[in-house]
Amino acid sequence: MLMNTACAQDITLPTPCMAGEKSLSMTETLAKRHSVRDYSTRTLNSQEISNLCWAACGVSRDNEHRTAPTAMNRKEIRLFVFTADGTYEYIAEKNLLQLKATGDHRPLVAGGQNFVKSAPLSLVMVIDFEKFGAQDQRAMMMGCVDAGNVSENVNLYCQSVGMVTVPRATMDINGIRQLLRLSDKQLPIMNNPVGFPKE
Repeated sequence: MLMNTACAQDITLPTPCMAGEKSLSMTETLAKRHSVRDYSTRTLNSQEISNLCWAACGVSRDNEHRTAPTAMNRKEIRLFVFTADGTYEYIAEKNLLQLKATGDHRPLVAGGQNFVKSAPLSLVMVIDFEKFGAQDQRAMMMGCVDAGNVSENVNLYCQSVGMVTVPRATMDINGIRQLLRLSDKQLPIMNNPVGFPKE
C-alpha cells in the first residue's frame, strides 16, 4: 500500500533497481511466462512499484527513449496505476506517480471480472492520439501495437521477479475516461492486474 487516502498526493518513487537475486534469465522468463488470475493479499511496496512502472515504459538509455518501443518514438502510451488508495499516472521522466483520484477505483478496471479486484494494483494503458499526431485507422493500429509492447514488458518483468499478471482488454472504458478526465483523443486500451502468487 502506498499511502492512506486521507493524505493522498503525488508520489516520487525510488530509483528503479533492476538487479536482484530472484531475477530469471530472459530465456527462462520466456519459457515460464504465463497468465495468472489469483493473487495473494500482499501489496507492492514503493520500490516494487517503481521497478514495475519502469519496466513497463520507463526512461531507458536516454531521456528520449522508453523501455517499450513506440511507433516513430511518439511515446503515446500513458500508464495509469490503480491501487486501493488511489489512481495515479506514471510520469516516466520524473519517475513519479501523479495523483489523479483518491479512493479505490479498481472495479472500473475489473469491468465485471471480479478476480481483478483482488490484485493489489492494476496498470492501465491509454493511447493518447494527441501525442501520436493522428487518430486514423493506422494510428489506432499502431497505438494497439504499442500498448501491447508495454503490456508484454509487464508480463515478462513480473515473471522474472516472481510477480504474476494477466494482459486484458476488458474494463469500463467510459468509467475510466470519466475518472481520469480523458478526452475523446485518449483511449484506455489494455490493462494488467499485478500482484504476487496466491499461496
